[in-house]
Amino acid sequence: MPTSEIDWAALRAAAVDIMTRAYAPYSRFKVGVAGLVDDGRVVVGCNVENASYGLGLCAECGMVSSLHATGGGKLVAVACVDQYGNALMPCGRCRQLLWENGRPDTLLRTPEGILPMREILPQAFGPDDLVERAEDR
Repeated sequence: MPTSEIDWAALRAAAVDIMTRAYAPYSRFKVGVAGLVDDGRVVVGCNVENASYGLGLCAECGMVSSLHATGGGKLVAVACVDQYGNALMPCGRCRQLLWENGRPDTLLRTPEGILPMREILPQAFGPDDLVERAEDR
């Protein structure tokens, strides 16, 4: 889907709205994310921390869970924001989640502009690599 066909303002607004529901009592760093699914749905997620810092859930984890809980599909476009509504680059784990639940051409709104996942995660490892390796045995 061309970037011109995506309502980036609506995706950002959905990410900002869900960010206000984040549970971040330790870092006070609230994150929200919204993703456009290939069937037109918008799924959202926010970060959820806990006292065991390393076990906190990133906003993208919640969004991907919502994606699957509401019917699956592939992500077409994603907007992730910080507590001020600024574009935020997902962490490495979340980039992998976006890769596997999107496509190489899934678009991500980043601090440097809108970029496809193939540029966010070059030479990505995904499910096809596992199948390929399994067939080599």
